[in-house]
Amino acid sequence: EIRTALNIIADFCTQSTEDFGLPYKIKYKDDIGDTEVTTIEDRLDAWTEQNDFKTRMYEIVRGLLKYGDQFFIRDPETFDWYWVSPKNVEQVFVNEATGKTPVIYYIRDVSLNLKDKVFSNLQVGFDKTAYPGAIPTTMGGGGSVAAGGASGFTSQGNTADPFSTNGQLDVIPVGAEHVIHLTLNTGQDGVWPFGTSILEDVFKVYKQKELLEDSIIIYRVQRAPERRVFKIDTGDLPEHMAMAHVERIKNEIHQRRIPTSKGGSTSMMDAAYNPLSILEDFFFPQSADGRGSSVETLPGGDNLGQIDDLRWFNNKLIRGLKIPQSYLPFGPEDTGHVFNDGRIGQALIQEHRFNKYCQRLQATLIRRFDEEFKRYLDECGYTFNFNSFEVRFRPPLNFAAYRRAELESTLIASYQGLHELPFVAKQTILKKMGWTQDDIIENEKLWLQENPKKRAR
Repeated sequence: EIRTALNIIADFCTQSTEDFGLPYKIKYKDDIGDTEVTTIEDRLDAWTEQNDFKTRMYEIVRGLLKYGDQFFIRDPETFDWYWVSPKNVEQVFVNEATGKTPVIYYIRDVSLNLKDKVFSNLQVGFDKTAYPGAIPTTMGGGGSVAAGGASGFTSQGNTADPFSTNGQLDVIPVGAEHVIHLTLNTGQDGVWPFGTSILEDVFKVYKQKELLEDSIIIYRVQRAPERRVFKIDTGDLPEHMAMAHVERIKNEIHQRRIPTSKGGSTSMMDAAYNPLSILEDFFFPQSADGRGSSVETLPGGDNLGQIDDLRWFNNKLIRGLKIPQSYLPFGPEDTGHVFNDGRIGQALIQEHRFNKYCQRLQATLIRRFDEEFKRYLDECGYTFNFNSFEVRFRPPLNFAAYRRAELESTLIASYQGLHELPFVAKQTILKKMGWTQDDIIENEKLWLQENPKKRAR
């Protein structure tokens, strides 16, 4: 359920259209020229292709949801993004004199992979290549780490040389201006500057569900098999002789007689352990009055199919991840849900809340992408008014859009007959359909532009 939930949220946060193919778009705040619009969109497409965001964006968002942070090293010359595993970020050095601004990121196990754009080593037992005190030359850094002095730092770390790694050869300091830190932390979390995974809220429920699953399996393994009860007739034997008789019968049952050739020319029988197969029969003599030994079977554990408690924890886990019921089955026996167009009120409310949740995640993430794209334009020499546009993720797809389309279609069919009535104004019909006065005025302007001959009349 955890893996499926992360996939669903990442899918909804990184949806793209077939014609454009990008998970984000440009929103223009002011009117700018067509040439500038074309240039900005071409640069956005080139920036996306350079960093392969069409393929990597899904994994970036999914990793951000899973770990709470995603780190990248930006090449200062080519602006390529090189991914760094969150596990390899040792610590962050901040400057409290400037409002706790991150200055240095300490990264260990550096192993640059230019093909896949990976900066840190993920292989266990791999021959590590360390770059003590310097960024690799392939990252455009030469032998220096970052510009800027060390004045104003707190006592955290080495204030004389904040770029020191304290003798750790597999750790290198990287200037914060070369690090792209994507985080779910908005500054109101106690683990700042790092973020918190969305799985943190459901970790307790997950462990409870895991323990319950283990206990169910153990119970079924221990209690599900049937047991046999051997009632051995001991007659009037004394207690000590009766126990010896029972022990002898038990040994006879637990041993299987098989021929052996170890005795030379004499035929001998050997004994092997008999696991009491359910396919074997047992024979015990009985007297004329019915006295004798018998074998009875005890049934296995009861209520083996009762998993209501497991279903409850499963539902609680999915609800904690804010996944609608129509996207992920709640019950273990559910095989899926029929396509729903959003007419059911409860389903529409769940999808609407999930849609808003994905939009909040997008708003947290897109701010850094907007900054990086504008930095890329500035480094390329473009002098646009960066406040006139911004990069935004495409809104998540939900059934509310289909519901709105169906509602509009129903309204058009309902009010289409009123168009023929001479005493009903067209503006009245449009207002009944939900159009505002601004929509009506805008529609009239566009209609006059498309029909200039009728305007002249």
